[in-house]
Amino acid sequence: MGKVLGIISEYNPFHNGHLYHLEQSKKLTGANYTIAIMGGNFTQRGSTSIIDKWSKTEMALNCGIDLVIELPLLYSISSAENFADGAIKILDSLKVVDYISFGAETSEIDLLDKIANVLYKEPKAYKDLLSTEMKKGLSFPKARENALMSYLPDSNNYEHILSSPNNILGIEYLKALKRYKSNIKPISVARFESGYNDLNYSGNIASATAIRNIIKNGGFDIIRRLLPPPCYSILMDNIKQGHIVPDLSAFERQIIYNLRKMDVEEIAELPDVTEGLEFAIKKSANACNTLHEFFTFIKSKRYTATRIQRILLYALLGITKKDIALSKKINPYIRVLGLNNRGKFLISEIAKSNPKLEIITSLKRFYENSNNKNLNLLLDKDIWATNVYTIAYDFDSCNNLDFTKKLVTI
Repeated sequence: MGKVLGIISEYNPFHNGHLYHLEQSKKLTGANYTIAIMGGNFTQRGSTSIIDKWSKTEMALNCGIDLVIELPLLYSISSAENFADGAIKILDSLKVVDYISFGAETSEIDLLDKIANVLYKEPKAYKDLLSTEMKKGLSFPKARENALMSYLPDSNNYEHILSSPNNILGIEYLKALKRYKSNIKPISVARFESGYNDLNYSGNIASATAIRNIIKNGGFDIIRRLLPPPCYSILMDNIKQGHIVPDLSAFERQIIYNLRKMDVEEIAELPDVTEGLEFAIKKSANACNTLHEFFTFIKSKRYTATRIQRILLYALLGITKKDIALSKKINPYIRVLGLNNRGKFLISEIAKSNPKLEIITSLKRFYENSNNKNLNLLLDKDIWATNVYTIAYDFDSCNNLDFTKKLVTI
């Protein structure tokens, strides 16, 4: 059937850098088919997708992806480790994927793999160094970076790698491939011209962060040259319809309301809340009216802004530590968001390769036939997240879009 390429993405939104990555990945692998495992309406860094998951699916299909599968919410808004773990579980379960390609600040995949080996095996010397760094009151990412720099030989080779979010995600993908003893071969495509969080742009390339910032400031003429033409049209349609959700501040009143309503014990059950952080969150929520005030109030070198933002998102969506623990124990379903004719062929081949796999193309049909409580709970969270997401629309804030939206087909 030819070679199949897997890509893990958020496409928030799909831009020229993503198109470059896709085209380079196809060229490097000789892939005939491409599957994207894509985060939905909320993101791994604890924010909102600027457009809904069906619009992002349409963008991806128009630019060369053949099949878009949703990464369930409990993975897509989780830590880098669980985000990568859930996506790799899905790709590996399909039994047809030959390659995974990810964008990073480096194409030196051997260096990334050496770091992934340490994190996968966790030798005692490394764990001791990590414990020492954590006792200094550092955030976990910084403590881990310091421990790795002390543990790895020739640490100068790794210094530029461990400070990049895309490199960190790449390392987590490699670690998950090792965990599941997957035969999928990883490749890395180096980003160019624009870093992950870079707010600047040059020519026709900008980071998704910069593009979202430009959209928030109404720079639509600039956006035209930063997105492939079909993606620009889809984005502008969403803007005209009032279906843009710029960031988590769109829900700040709901978040603060939820945190004020929750008692300290309930806040302690939110994922990523540890070491008495629940008391600081409760105090901050009681004293603040905006998320900007909240972040200023709770700022600490031990907790990254991304971690705090994810906690706020958990509070908004009602996600608990028990939910995240469940996601780590189970194999997720395959929720198809969209496909083209090659994607239809892929679905057929996937069903042949793994007949027991739960492939969802109709939620109604799935619920009628499913007696798997764990998968039902996973899907309930996806549906609820969409229902919350549309509250931020300027117009047409519809409920239950997961049931009424059809598969996106190109």
